[in-house]
Amino acid sequence: MNCPFCGTGDTRVVNSRPSPAGDFVRRRRECQACAKRFTTVEYIEKVEMMVVKRNGEREPFQLQKIRVGLERAFEKRPVPPEAIDRVTREVEREVLQSADREVDSETIGRVILREIKKLDHVAYVRFASVYKQFHDLQDFNAEIQSLLKE
Repeated sequence: MNCPFCGTGDTRVVNSRPSPAGDFVRRRRECQACAKRFTTVEYIEKVEMMVVKRNGEREPFQLQKIRVGLERAFEKRPVPPEAIDRVTREVEREVLQSADREVDSETIGRVILREIKKLDHVAYVRFASVYKQFHDLQDFNAEIQSLLKE
């Protein structure tokens, strides 16, 4: 790391502190040449993940889209916002671990359904009706019957 004051590459880390969420590390550094101190922030480099949709189109992975879908599914349900945050983080973690640079929307949907099912069956049926493209009441009934069997 080059010193921003004198440009020398000889610096040492004096202190390191991770962020409360653990998504970056703040490092206090000291230049060995001019003895001035400065702070750097270290983030994990995120790979640009692409989502392959059902129709074959590709688009960048957007966690906000997942969050909106979850909020819609859990609307007016007795589920705390922290639980929705946890599901969002779990989906992001699994998606980023599961693939190199591309993941299909089916995989994302299966992960979301699995996590929603743990929290609220009504929200599960709501989300499943869109994800599985229910066409009529029999589709809803079949999904509800599968939930009742578990």
